[in-house]
Amino acid sequence: MNLPDDSAPPHESQPQAQGRPPRSGGAAGPPSPEQRGQSTKPAQPRKGAQRERHEQDEGRRRQHERDEGHERHEGHEGHERHGQPSWTRQPSRRRIFPLPFGSVRVASTLGAVAVVAVALLAACAGLLGVIRHGLVGSAEHTARARADAVAGVSASGRLVDRLAVPDGEDSLLQVVADDGRILAASENLAGRAPVASFEPAPGHNSAARSLDLALSPDPHTHPYRLVAVRATTANGSGATVYAGTSLETARYTQRLIINSMIPGIPLLLLLVAAVTWRSTGRALRPVEAIRAEVAEITERDLGRRVPVPASRDEVARLSQTMNATLDRLEESMDRQRRFVADASHELRNPIAALRAHVEVAIAHPQLLHGPELLDDVIRVQQLADDLLLLARLDAGQTPERSLLDLSDLVRATTARRPRGRVPVTVHAADPAFVHGNRGQLARVLDNLLDNAQRHARTAITVTVTDGAPAVVLEVHDDGPGVPEADRERVFTRFTRLDASRSRDAGGTGLGLAIARDIAANHGGRLAAAAGPGGHFTLCLPHAPART
Repeated sequence: MNLPDDSAPPHESQPQAQGRPPRSGGAAGPPSPEQRGQSTKPAQPRKGAQRERHEQDEGRRRQHERDEGHERHEGHEGHERHGQPSWTRQPSRRRIFPLPFGSVRVASTLGAVAVVAVALLAACAGLLGVIRHGLVGSAEHTARARADAVAGVSASGRLVDRLAVPDGEDSLLQVVADDGRILAASENLAGRAPVASFEPAPGHNSAARSLDLALSPDPHTHPYRLVAVRATTANGSGATVYAGTSLETARYTQRLIINSMIPGIPLLLLLVAAVTWRSTGRALRPVEAIRAEVAEITERDLGRRVPVPASRDEVARLSQTMNATLDRLEESMDRQRRFVADASHELRNPIAALRAHVEVAIAHPQLLHGPELLDDVIRVQQLADDLLLLARLDAGQTPERSLLDLSDLVRATTARRPRGRVPVTVHAADPAFVHGNRGQLARVLDNLLDNAQRHARTAITVTVTDGAPAVVLEVHDDGPGVPEADRERVFTRFTRLDASRSRDAGGTGLGLAIARDIAANHGGRLAAAAGPGGHFTLCLPHAPART
């Protein structure tokens, strides 16, 4: 006798749960005492149900990872041929970041710090560039003005050997003839060779360079902005005037800004990280509350709802959407429970009647009444068919649809039905095309006609009209009609009105519910209208006929 999976002994189910490969060689069967080794000892106590379920889930997970690894690696079989079983390979890890980086709070904080750091560095670089450009430009402007002044003095023949520079200012002046002779120089360049060798390009009057120079009496080099201007002497020969202004102020300013930013940027980044961490945690606190509440909700406790924060932000809308989803889920579960209870109640009576017939047939075969037994069997079969159709409709199954003429469908359906207690009159002369499943729409008409046959007195009328954009099918009977208060309740499953609760007249209570569900799946609507008598209207979207 084969045992079910849940009843398998622990020593048989455990190897498969751990994902071990099957034993090779020999037919499957109980191992011998020599093969078992220590297995001849008394069996260990069975593990707890929770531990066993955990091991089974772990085994299924490992099996799934091995299957995925088999699909990813085409060399899988080659490893086994070389003596390396496939189940010994480590599963591939798809996690890109470690677990802490998977936190939204950590990721947001790191992202904010990174963005601010890049922005600060870019701003610092831009600030330093702008400040240096401004200071260097100011120094160059000053040096060019002095060089132009010395060039004017040289052209007038009033050039002296020692050129004066403003007191307290680190500047330099030098006039170099085209043959390399020093014509004039400032005190800090006395007796020195030409301070520079560059000259203005042809067609330009001046040129500028930044150089590091060592001037007496200081042996260390210092930055200067040097400007070269073409000039002429009193005898008409050419010369070059070099004027320089110190860039120590620019260098000092840059160093001061950098030294101020070195401790300031980390402190600012720490402040940004702290603010982002706190604000993100406060923003995610409602999300964590939602997660914790949803984790506690089970199928037996669907009445619980997630907390809705007072803020009108995305988290509040998420909470409202989650609660609306839980409302629909609870309503669906309640409807399913009621449906199962009603179906069980409806099946109990015919099954009890069948049992009574079988018991009578066993005890007294001569008393068996075949037609009545057949009626009970047919009733059970019809109820089972109705329940199956409702399950398919609830599952959203959509059978194949096509363009069909509803008028032709009505005529064909009424013609194939057996003659009922009340005659049926059809008014469907004009074609009325819709998109739908012929069998399901015929089922709607059958259910409406069955309902009308139970309540009509002398006449039933079926009318089809094509009034674009909808095709309307109406079923009238001259019975008592449906009270206004019950015109929606009649479409509830297993509902029978008080006047028709008898088993023979009331049917299963599913006909109108099935008809409305089919109409809704076809994009239409079935409703009970005002009398006189019973009046049901089916509206379906109009479909243009093929040309």
